[in-house]
Amino acid sequence: MSRLDTLLEIIRERRSVKWLEPGPIPLDKIKTALEAAIWAPNAHNRQPWRFVVVVDESVRRKLLYRMAERWREDLRRDGLDEETIENVVGGGLKRSMRASILIIACITMRDMDKYPDGRRQGYEHIMATQSLAAALQNMLLTLHALGLAACWRCSPLFAQEEVREVLGLPDDVEPQAMIEVGVGGVARNPSRKPLSEVAYLDRWGEPLR
Repeated sequence: MSRLDTLLEIIRERRSVKWLEPGPIPLDKIKTALEAAIWAPNAHNRQPWRFVVVVDESVRRKLLYRMAERWREDLRRDGLDEETIENVVGGGLKRSMRASILIIACITMRDMDKYPDGRRQGYEHIMATQSLAAALQNMLLTLHALGLAACWRCSPLFAQEEVREVLGLPDDVEPQAMIEVGVGGVARNPSRKPLSEVAYLDRWGEPLR
């Protein structure tokens, strides 16, 4: 099998496993995935990503419960009844608790360019976020190649202060995502739109076929 075939096979096989199988995971495998992550393309090569690997069960539990409480508060403000809230939040918490390891992915603007106007500074923040997304794709593909299962969740975005407090993050480190990792699990086979619906040749409206 060629290098291209191997790469495409890994890309197409990778799945977001939402119901993980827990079990012991060697930290060396996580370090390998993180090494792959930091070779991702990124804005100005400033490498604005930061990662916290949460292995300790008591820390994982505290983090997930604090985020869950913020989720409950948000849903109450949305006007949902308590039974619905508990079904939604409790179900999500139960799934996340099955992870053997959590990787909290963050960005920092510490080394990014500084602009006097909000427009360009806002774009710098987007560029940092895009950089982290590229790193997470590298990480997820590597975890899959290592025989592990994972799921990318954005819950830390909605509970940034809680995550900062539990993990002791500096003020300039912004939680963006959480990668749940397990030894296996079952995932659905998602469909993908054909290129003709999402890619265009030369100009908008001319599908790439």
